This record gives sequence, structure tokens and C-alpha cells, in this order.
Amino acid sequence: MLQLVIVRLYTLTDCRVMTGQIKFSPACSGSELLPSDLKTFHVDSGWRLDKLAVISQIDVINPKQRVDQAAAGLLALGLNKGDRLGVWGPNTYEWVLFQFATARAGIILVSVNPAYQLQEVEFALRKVGCKAIVCPTQFKTQKYCDMLRQICPEIESSSPGDIKSARLPDLRSVIVLDSRHPGMLHLDDVMQAGSSQYVQQLQDLQKKLSFDDPINIQFTSGTTGAPKGATLSHHNIVNNAYFIGRRVGYNWRPNPRICLPVPLYHCFGSVGGGMCMAMHGISLVFPSPGYDGKANLAALESERCTFVYGTPTMYVDMINQPDLAKYDLSTVEAGIMAGSPCPPELVKKVVSLMGIKEITIGYGTTENSPVTFCASPKDNLERKSETVGYIIDHLEAKIVDPTTREIVPLGMMGEIMIRGHCVMLEYWGDKVKTEECITKEGWYKTGDIGSMDGYSYCRIEGRIKDMIIRGGENIYPAEIEQFLHTHPKIAHFKIPRYILFVTSYPLTITGKIQKHKLRADAESQLGLKKGK
Repeated sequence: MLQLVIVRLYTLTDCRVMTGQIKFSPACSGSELLPSDLKTFHVDSGWRLDKLAVISQIDVINPKQRVDQAAAGLLALGLNKGDRLGVWGPNTYEWVLFQFATARAGIILVSVNPAYQLQEVEFALRKVGCKAIVCPTQFKTQKYCDMLRQICPEIESSSPGDIKSARLPDLRSVIVLDSRHPGMLHLDDVMQAGSSQYVQQLQDLQKKLSFDDPINIQFTSGTTGAPKGATLSHHNIVNNAYFIGRRVGYNWRPNPRICLPVPLYHCFGSVGGGMCMAMHGISLVFPSPGYDGKANLAALESERCTFVYGTPTMYVDMINQPDLAKYDLSTVEAGIMAGSPCPPELVKKVVSLMGIKEITIGYGTTENSPVTFCASPKDNLERKSETVGYIIDHLEAKIVDPTTREIVPLGMMGEIMIRGHCVMLEYWGDKVKTEECITKEGWYKTGDIGSMDGYSYCRIEGRIKDMIIRGGENIYPAEIEQFLHTHPKIAHFKIPRYILFVTSYPLTITGKIQKHKLRADAESQLGLKKGK
């Protein structure tokens, strides 16, 4: 069993507690803010990689050595500090390997959605100027190498590591994980390229890396427009993983074993999974490379998992498996539900049907690394099901009137704003959008409507852009959706004026509804003026 070795760790001791009416940072709980960088967390006997081998079939004898070997290999290919490398594929051991190898070399990891098609992947790689991309040949129907050849036909006639493409001018290397292709490198080539010269270069580079450096670009889901590249620093994700882990009890639970069906390309997987593994020494179990409800239940039972992550849709799928009752889930103590709005009734069903009594809801955004609110597993069921918990340590939150930008009283609804160690550096290459969502004072505008009580427990009501004003009253779609789960009487002004039936929804590549397109279609069908 592997243990985390911290080579160097800096701490801040300023534990300000701001107890104003709506601004909170209840951080003085014995846990200090870590202005550390990812490369300082060596993993020589470190990551709990014992279960990554379940999927990859790789015997990880010395993970720290393999990380350094991969990092030196990337330097040998000509990648330098600040260059961007995309990882495009499902959950595998190699995804985590490159997550930490890029950090060691100061290279910015670009998390590329494994479901991206030609247009989406070209947009992402071109937007951030990826110099290299790592991918398998194929996963299910996704033919990654074929798509790259369609975008960059020059690959076929190029020397590996020396691609010159008209459509992706920054791209030089394609690194394939499982087979060899003309013009592309194999993973083995990278692992063997790091000679002693580049190992020494890697060691020298450590002095030049800062915890404020960008280290990860995560694309937003694109539900309200084109995806934007949220740029996160070492400082962002190290602290987020550290405080997430403490909130859910990784610092006191014996040998946590986490079932991780959520994708690594998303913050939920890479920070809540990969980074928490490095920060807290937890074991990760990947039930399958892509989501599979039956595989989740089988892994929970066979691997004796104590914890499970999932989006609401994943939990709905698990509790509706026809043979759910046959699985022994007695070791599963807790879990996190996050990624989209979590109906209270669903949380209660997870408790009653799966027996996961310490299930909690997490809330955040990609731009906030991602988690900003999370309940304690020991909170009562009402708080765990009807709120998204309380503010993460060393963060500040406030609720403001969306029009006046003034702080509202406790319990009143308004826009949630966040400030602290979690706030991203920028949207890559988009100064205008960055300035639209981060104030000069450092507050991030979430665009979400919610309220907070005196203990900073937060209730999410919906998105500002989704709010409907009718008869002078504000109506939030999330409130109506909750009605569908509980069927109480509902105020007359909250009954929709128009109901449209559709055969399909406009979706993002991650399967989320593109609300801006849905709204435009409805306005067109009903002959309404925009916003009326």
C-alpha cells in the first residue's frame, strides 16, 4: 500500500473569520491554507495507485519514478514550461500519469472531453494552442486517431514529434497510448526519451515553478454558449482537493476506497479524484473507463469501496438498476453527489435504497476548481438533502441582488459570489469574458441564484439566465422541477404559461441541455420577442 510523501509544504497561518451577515470564511478549524504547488507532492510511495491497475493492467511499482520518466520524456519532445498538452480519452491510469507528469514539468494539462467530435476537439486544441495531445486509438465509437488525421492530414507524412498542421498550427506531437500509427508517437517512445540530460533538466526546472503558475485548463460545459477554457493554478487545485478531503473525512476515515465513475476530464474526477488521492492517500477504483451503472455496483461490492462519487443522473441510474438489491453495499459509508442540481428526493432515495447514510451534495463551478460548498457527512438529512452544505474553508461567499449588486439579508435570494483560493486565473485567451465574471476585488460571479443561512448553508434556486419574472414574482425552473419530485400544491403564478413538447433537446457534447438554444427555439415557435 502506498503512502503520500510531501517533499516541501508551505502554509499560511492567517485564519481570518469574516462573520458578517452574508460573507463567510469559517476556516479556523485547525486546517491551514496551502500555497503549495502540485510538483512538490512527490508520490514515490505515494499515490494509492493500487486499484488503477484494475483497469490499466499496469503493475505500478514506482509511481514517482514513472511520473518523472514521463515528465523528462515530455521535455525531450521539446515541450517547455507553459506549453499545453491535451489528454483526450476515458478514465485510465495514463490519464492520472500525465496529470502529474505535466505538473512536474510545468506543462499545462488541457482536459479534453473524451466525447468531443471533430468540431469540438479542433476548437479546444486551437483555442489553447496545444503543442501535444495524448489519446488512445479508439474508445467505443470514438476513433481518436482517425479524427486527428481528418483535422490534420499532414500527420501521415510527418515525422513523429514534428507535425506541421494548417488547422492546428501549434500541434507538434500526438502520443498514442495503445498502438503505433504513422506520424504519431507511442507512449513507450515518451517513456524512453527522457535521458539523463532531461532528467537533470527536470530537476533544475523545479526551482522555476511557482504555485501561482497555470497548471490545468478545463473547458466549461457550454450550456449557455461556446465552451471557455477555465485556467486553474497549482494553488487552486491543491487547496481545493485538500479542503474537499477534509470536509468529507479523508483525514480521519481509515483507508478510504473511492469508486470513481465520474470522468477525469472534469474537475469532479481530476480534483476530487486524482488530486485527493495525492493529497490524502486515498485509493481510487475506476469501475470502467466510461460510465457503466452495473460496473459501478459491481465495483462497490467486489472492491469493498467505502465511498462513491456521482452526478445526480448516475445515482438515478444506480438506484434504478433492476438487480440493485443483490449487491452487497454494506461497506459504502458515504458519497458525494454533484455536477448538476440534486433533488432532495433523490438524495433520500440514495440513503434508503443504497444505504449510503453519509451522502453529501457538493456545489461549485469549473471556474472555482471546482467545489465551494459541501455539507459534512455527519450533518442531518435535511441539511444534506435540501442544501449544498456550507462554505469550504478559507473561502468567502456573499449573496447579492442581481440588479443592484448590493448584499441581501440572510435567507434572501440573490446571485452567489465567491472569493478566495479557488477562483481561476482567467478564461484562457479571453480577457473580456474573464473581466465579466471576476470583479476587480476578486469576486467570482457564479450566475447562480441561491440563499444562505447564518451558518453559511446554501440553497441553490437556479440560474440567473433561467429566471422567469411573472406578475412581479421571480420564478426559478429548479423550483418547478422540485415540484415534479414531491407533488405539493404550487402557487398559481408558478404554473408555466406555455408548455412545449419536443422529441429531442439540443445537447452539449457532455449531454447537458443547451439552454440558450432551447430558449431561442421556444421563442421562435411561440412568436415571442427575446426575453419576453
